[in-house]
Amino acid sequence: MAEIMGMVTTSHVPSIGNAIAKNVHHNEYWAPFFNGFDPIHAWLKDHRPDVVVVFYNDHGLNFFLDTMPTFSVGAANEYTNEDEGWGIPTLPSFKGDAGLSWKIIEGLVQREFDITSCQKMKVDHAFTLPLKLLWPDEASCPVITIPICINTVQFPLPSASRCYQLGKAVGEIIQSMDSDLKFLILGTGGLSHQLDGKRAGFINKKFDQTFMQSMITHPAWATQFTNHELVEEVGTQGIELIMWLAARAALGGHVKTIASTYHVPISNTAGGIMLLEHVD
Repeated sequence: MAEIMGMVTTSHVPSIGNAIAKNVHHNEYWAPFFNGFDPIHAWLKDHRPDVVVVFYNDHGLNFFLDTMPTFSVGAANEYTNEDEGWGIPTLPSFKGDAGLSWKIIEGLVQREFDITSCQKMKVDHAFTLPLKLLWPDEASCPVITIPICINTVQFPLPSASRCYQLGKAVGEIIQSMDSDLKFLILGTGGLSHQLDGKRAGFINKKFDQTFMQSMITHPAWATQFTNHELVEEVGTQGIELIMWLAARAALGGHVKTIASTYHVPISNTAGGIMLLEHVD
């Protein structure tokens, strides 16, 4: 059977890409964040996943306000990246596997999730930067990728509870596959930040750290909050933590903490990184 080996969660702000491009990621400002990936790189070399399922949110590259699905899954053999206007270098295409994606799509529909299936898909910084952080020395991403995009841009948004159930369903589908493939789950976004309005620059360190701890000990903890309550706690864009919830639910079960980093700020965002390994 297919194996889910672990879960990585990380912030994905565009300034991470600029730091890499300008080769300043090891200076005093950025090093505490980037150094958090050292144990993750070592783990990846030892465990060598074949497939990465990426829970992320699109910022207008693939979907815009006139067409915004709640949940969408890539069903292509290749995913392209294009210039978003942030000054981040465009990355090579990412390898997909349409057959694997359709198994997940069909399994989700059977579990009564209404999914938008994308046989052609552009992926933005929320997808590309985390993968570059995982494999910084590779010219292109060395693993198969499956994008699962969650709407965090235009209300109504899916609830934290619904995103958790989505992730749980994805994990069940993967574990039911008759395959020897090794899967890594990647959740990107957050943590607390707000880019506009009266609370621009808002960061809630206490909530972020409680949330990160819940990933280990009580993964469904944040599902108690409505979206409006989460926005109050973590800021308008901090709602991206629902991707962490989906990823943790996909991992399931008991976990071992391999890496955990919290650094404020990266740009105007609370930067969080975790690697949790599945244990029986």
